[in-house]
Amino acid sequence: MRTSTFTWLFTFIGAALCLVHYLFHDHDAFYMIFYALSVPAWFASTFTNVHEISMFRMLIIYVLTIATWALVGYVIDRFSVSYRNRDRNY
Repeated sequence: MRTSTFTWLFTFIGAALCLVHYLFHDHDAFYMIFYALSVPAWFASTFTNVHEISMFRMLIIYVLTIATWALVGYVIDRFSVSYRNRDRNY
């Protein structure tokens, strides 16, 4: 039986991270947490000035952040399923 618990959990974490960044963008602590935990934001801050990013580009960064966190959760789910299946075979 394959579960997707981590995929949904990590997708929620990514969405919550983006929502908190959107709502509390003025506060430095939330600003730094977002840029510390968002891999797409790392690349965006490398190539552009983060203070001058348009809202459309920020929306793309939010979508990519949620997708990245969902991908991490999916990989964890895949490894946990293969680990459980390996234990059953021995």
